[in-house]
Amino acid sequence: MTEIKLYNTLTRSKETFVPIDENNVRMYVCGPTVYDYAHIGNARPVIVFDVLYRLLRHVYGTEHVVYVRNITDVDDKINARAVKEHPKISLNAAIREVTERTTRQYRSDMLALGNLDPTIEPRATDNIAEMIEMIEVLVKKDHAYEAGGEVLFDVTSMPDYGKLSNRNLDDMQAGARVEVEAHKKNPGDFVLWKLSNEKQPGWKSPWGRGRPGWHIECSAMSERYIGKHFDIHGGGIDLVFPHHENELAQSRCAHGNRHMANVWMHNGFLQIEGEKMSKSLGNFYTIADLLETEKFGGRKWPGDVLRLAMLMTNHREPIDFTQKRLEEAEKSLNRWKSVMLKLGLSFGEENREEYEALGPCSKLLTHLANDLNMSGVLAELHRHAGGDKEHNAQRLFGSLNLLGVVMFDGMQAFEKAQSEGPVHENADEIETKIAARLEHLNNKNWADADTIRNELTAMGIKLNDGKNDAGERITTWELV
Repeated sequence: MTEIKLYNTLTRSKETFVPIDENNVRMYVCGPTVYDYAHIGNARPVIVFDVLYRLLRHVYGTEHVVYVRNITDVDDKINARAVKEHPKISLNAAIREVTERTTRQYRSDMLALGNLDPTIEPRATDNIAEMIEMIEVLVKKDHAYEAGGEVLFDVTSMPDYGKLSNRNLDDMQAGARVEVEAHKKNPGDFVLWKLSNEKQPGWKSPWGRGRPGWHIECSAMSERYIGKHFDIHGGGIDLVFPHHENELAQSRCAHGNRHMANVWMHNGFLQIEGEKMSKSLGNFYTIADLLETEKFGGRKWPGDVLRLAMLMTNHREPIDFTQKRLEEAEKSLNRWKSVMLKLGLSFGEENREEYEALGPCSKLLTHLANDLNMSGVLAELHRHAGGDKEHNAQRLFGSLNLLGVVMFDGMQAFEKAQSEGPVHENADEIETKIAARLEHLNNKNWADADTIRNELTAMGIKLNDGKNDAGERITTWELV
């Protein structure tokens, strides 16, 4: 069996992954708060943990891996958005419209990026009873208390609070603005339950009609669906504190466990063209923006290109999401797809079962199992793309399929398009550039002609110059 090694944020070391039960490998990843369409930064953890999910299924068997990714559909941001967008209907109806619409879009976006559905996708609103029950346990065990219309977790009741985020509680207390929330015993105490007024959604509880705090939601859902102690908990690096730290505290104190999850994994931040993504900077892009509009780089970007661009950096490192990165990803994808066809693979229906059973390159699998080492993975993909045997094409497809980057249906469409002539997402733009270059050549503007050739090369386009029967310059093109 392939040995998997994962970097554990809790221990700050890379460790050999040993599941609690090989026949029931369990992973929980924090999902979206569905008040708005997901932005491209939200896609990174989904892609990272989808790749890990695929790896775990490959090693332990599909039927032995459970992946839970929640939907947070109760949150004050959702309430505010619902009131703003639908002021003339009831709050409950407005909330339902916002959450249903954004959840549908989220699922559509994740599918377009090549992600598998999680095994279980629970909604927070379907698990309120479990949250209330956990809060009752915390109060009974003196880990929580009522104050100021809230139920709060007492961070001093947990001796090693702050271990996950490597923060010292005394330092956190000393640096806090105690006067802002004077009803708390400690400035770091966080909300488990808060009362709702008549204009806010709420549920009956021992402490009055109210709604849960954010952190308790994931603790209750992870317990319900994969138990009090499970294998892997994942999310973006921004969730380490306070969300994951507080989840860990609640769950351990409620259950009396030493661990909540054995491995805590986090992916790095994403920025756009060297800057933090921000609406005020005009560089805020939803996944739908990139897939369906021409807002970034003046064109639409296919889902497989976006996915590969995300995977070109190891998951714990920050990503600078640039147009150049997307162009590089597209060039590599077109080359790999073309190589598979040139080396003899044919994606007719009669080959589907055989091809989808193809395994990855063994060296690539070793790299992937080494904390999702994508630099090694990419090196192996390029190595097979440089081969000249059908075996190389088979390993290339098997590896890309495992990564969720290239699937059979996508290759089937690519093969059909290739049989009809070269195809590119920006075919009209390419033809325009070629026409402009021909004009420069005819006018002997060599420098301008070379500039256009270089632009097309960067897009993964190879030009073939020649002359027609009348002796006129012509240029054809193909995908590299």
